[in-house]
Amino acid sequence: MRQTTFQLKPVPPFRLDLTVWVLRRRSHNLVDRWDGQTYRRVLVVQDQAVEVAVTQTGPAESPLLLVKAGHTHSPKDLSAVLTPLLVKMLGLSADLADFYRLAGADALLGPLVARFRGFKPPRFPSVFEALVNAIAGQQISLTLAIHLLNRLAGAYGPVFPGAGEPLHAFPGPRDLANLTPEAFRALGFSHSKGRAIIEIARGLTAGSLDLEDLEKMEEAEAVTRLIGLKGVGRWSAEYVLLRGLGHWSVFPGDDVGARRYLENWLQQDEPLDYEGVHRVLAGLQPYGGLIYFHSLLSGLAEEGRLS
Repeated sequence: MRQTTFQLKPVPPFRLDLTVWVLRRRSHNLVDRWDGQTYRRVLVVQDQAVEVAVTQTGPAESPLLLVKAGHTHSPKDLSAVLTPLLVKMLGLSADLADFYRLAGADALLGPLVARFRGFKPPRFPSVFEALVNAIAGQQISLTLAIHLLNRLAGAYGPVFPGAGEPLHAFPGPRDLANLTPEAFRALGFSHSKGRAIIEIARGLTAGSLDLEDLEKMEEAEAVTRLIGLKGVGRWSAEYVLLRGLGHWSVFPGDDVGARRYLENWLQQDEPLDYEGVHRVLAGLQPYGGLIYFHSLLSGLAEEGRLS
């Protein structure tokens, strides 16, 4: 086994622990792993499974990340390929200074943001992975959704031959395109979710579907394009905009748990609906998505998961 080592400097302040928790969401996530000090994940680089380990060696206000990438043979320019991917996944270039200034002037937002100062908005490494996560999570608990995604990665994700049990990357379109809905059913997915994921995977591998152009679209246009895909509704589309495309303004208003957090946090007398979410966040835009992430962190902290 070979190893490539390099360093990354995030825009301060930065905390790897908080950022990774928003990416992984639950402690049983086997794709995005965290042991309290090091973030580990298997990524596919030039058709080779590479295990990436990221550790923060500097404080939040002067952060430095040490990256170690294990591989069986050296992919060409490995650090050059991994750097932009990790910058995107961990939000390393995100400058939240304007958000911090807005929070500092708000009696409710200020304490919430100060509590999790150093968090950066993460993204899935691909829009495809964001879509699969969104489809898997429809109408079920996040805890169950992570179990389903673990099974999918374990069954069909490219394998990194670690020293212990083999580790799996998240499967890409080519790994899933030739499956049947029954194969997804065997993992616990519904038939309709399996069909939706297969159709997207086949479209991407055949070249009839392009997700890269979503990066260039305005939010409304991107939502319309995403909703046109089988199995993708408004919640899933907004989830992909935030977690797959990095639109910080998007607060998925159909997320019932996030709406309840907003109701309690803003001390609303009446339950919020989708339109109500946008109404109460209007004065805090374009940072609705960052508030969504902070609400997730707050929930994880209350559940004792961040420790």
